[in-house]
Amino acid sequence: MKKQNSGIIRNCMAALIVVSLTACSSEEPPEEVATDATYNTELNMQEIMALVLEPASDILWDSGGWVIDASGYEELYPTTDDGWAYVRAQAAIVVESGNMLALPGRAMDNDAWMIYSEGLSQAGMLAMQAAATQNKEDFFQAGAQLYSVCTACHQAYNPEILDRFREGSAD
Repeated sequence: MKKQNSGIIRNCMAALIVVSLTACSSEEPPEEVATDATYNTELNMQEIMALVLEPASDILWDSGGWVIDASGYEELYPTTDDGWAYVRAQAAIVVESGNMLALPGRAMDNDAWMIYSEGLSQAGMLAMQAAATQNKEDFFQAGAQLYSVCTACHQAYNPEILDRFREGSAD
């Protein structure tokens, strides 16, 4: 009986090794992307922010969390599948905005700018995933991450924009 068990264990180990090696083997490399690609970067940074990123971000922030005021308590989260689908689509715009900001001809540098651009895309992906599962807490946290990335980037690259939000500043 002991010989039989050791044979079974040996066969299981061999199968496990084969499965592990198969799972770890690399697939064929993806096709190379043309390095001489051109991108239409006619929209300037202010236009991208005002027309693309800010409206999508505002929708995400306005769709997550809650408000407590004299009228009472109100949740801001979507209440329908269509509502969640809509905020998921806005989160996809945030993801792709991070990619747009990293394009040659738009990127301010290959250092912090690229980190912020990637952070923007990551926050958008988190919001997309949370919207897909209708997870309110994760959606709220994705909005907080998006806010942190935006604030840090503005502080580094456009500090005067933060003055708009300081108490007592003129519009």
